[in-house]
Amino acid sequence: MSARRERGGRRRLFTAALLALVGCAGTPVPPDWQTNAKSALEHATAAYLQGHSTLEASEFARARREIAATGRADLLARAELMRCASHVASLDFEPCQGFEALRSDAAPAELAYAAYLGGSISAAQRSLLPAHHRQLADASISPSAARAALQEMADPLARLVGAALLLRAGRADSPMFALAIDTASAQAWRRPLLAWLHVHLRGAEAAGDASLAEQLRRRIRLVEAGT
Repeated sequence: MSARRERGGRRRLFTAALLALVGCAGTPVPPDWQTNAKSALEHATAAYLQGHSTLEASEFARARREIAATGRADLLARAELMRCASHVASLDFEPCQGFEALRSDAAPAELAYAAYLGGSISAAQRSLLPAHHRQLADASISPSAARAALQEMADPLARLVGAALLLRAGRADSPMFALAIDTASAQAWRRPLLAWLHVHLRGAEAAGDASLAEQLRRRIRLVEAGT
């Protein structure tokens, strides 16, 4: 039941974010392009997290076409950031090239989020982040406070993004690995699940925890068998 509630909460939060992206919150009958862009972005994100790269590329291209028809480069920049967030959640830290091509048209909030994803956010930009990421973006946050902040995030994708950025900054620990694994597992998101399982496995091996390492290897084999 809790997993079902979390999925429902994720869908509501993600839908709200997409509505904000295309500017149709509160509009009874949005134009077709808004509905189509929302649907395509949802499908692209889900496809990527489930490990379907070809489908993700196709759906994201569809979303780009719908948004490009408006001539709104700022909306395209935000869509590119959403795409990069799903990649970061899966521990893919490649530069967000799609956003960089649109940087000059991005709003300050998008520039702040891009800096956050890139690991170079300033103190002034932190106030422009979504509320659930502001605390994590503070380099002085303690491990216990960071874990608590992650656990309080209702959106599983945001939780994985936050955990990934803590990992890249060298501030993640074994309980965070376990939390990220549980989060990805509850959504059946194969791509981030495998990435985090391998991170946890390397940590277990380094700590000499043979029992945990073998347990993680079994989970990795199980997930890989289904891909």
